Amino acid sequence: MLTDDELQRISAFMKQRYGIELGEKKVIVNGRLQNYVKRNGWNNYHEFMDAVERDKTGTQEKILVNYLTTNHTYFMREFEHFDYARKVALPWAKKKAEATKDLRVWCGAASTGEEPYMIAMVLSDFFGLEKNQWDLRVLATDISTKALQQAMLGIYSAEQLQKLPEQWKRHFFKALAGGEQYQVTDELKQQLIFRQFNLMDDFPFKKKMHIIFLRNVMIYFNDETKRKVVQKVYDALEPGGYFFIGTTETIDRGSTPFQIIQPSIFRKREGM
Repeated sequence: MLTDDELQRISAFMKQRYGIELGEKKVIVNGRLQNYVKRNGWNNYHEFMDAVERDKTGTQEKILVNYLTTNHTYFMREFEHFDYARKVALPWAKKKAEATKDLRVWCGAASTGEEPYMIAMVLSDFFGLEKNQWDLRVLATDISTKALQQAMLGIYSAEQLQKLPEQWKRHFFKALAGGEQYQVTDELKQQLIFRQFNLMDDFPFKKKMHIIFLRNVMIYFNDETKRKVVQKVYDALEPGGYFFIGTTETIDRGSTPFQIIQPSIFRKREGM
């Protein structure tokens, strides 16, 4: 069983590297790591963490992150954001990027792909026949390499696609042998750029984003980490750009430079 001392060490490592708070999650940390630690012959979690810190290839650290990050998501989650994007954020972004035809959207918690694929479907629908005249690729990042591998495969069960509109299912997915699984079409897949990225790092964007989705990830951050990430998001957005967080998440209204549109939708003021 994970000791308090071992939890403290794992928690400090994850907080320093990834901003993730695990201090109160002893049962979860133990449940997710114990089989891996036992199977690989370490006698305790300190031995495992020694291996993580000594491994110059970073492989053990990736495994640790993959086990300790939650990747629970689904198609149509918090659909009101996509509806708002279609009706308000995208018409603004289209007008703003009219000269360059380069519309930049970032999904910063891509997980297993459902959210960035949803964004790409909304973009395809919104632009319709004009789509080919624009660069509409969505940057989709996550810290979990395991989740990203799944996202890049783009294979989902019939049950996972249940809530999608029928025309989206027909247009953006192809049934695999047996009919129980579906794969994202190559055309939709080409609209996404998948990358591993840690939100604690400096944001490397050469150009500013028009829309940023960072949903259901800041629940793992303390207030100070959250403030820093929100400020980096603000700096990475075009003036007038939109920022979406999870509907159960909050941002301290007193400390954010964002204009609050509704509790989970924010906007960088024009001319800022």
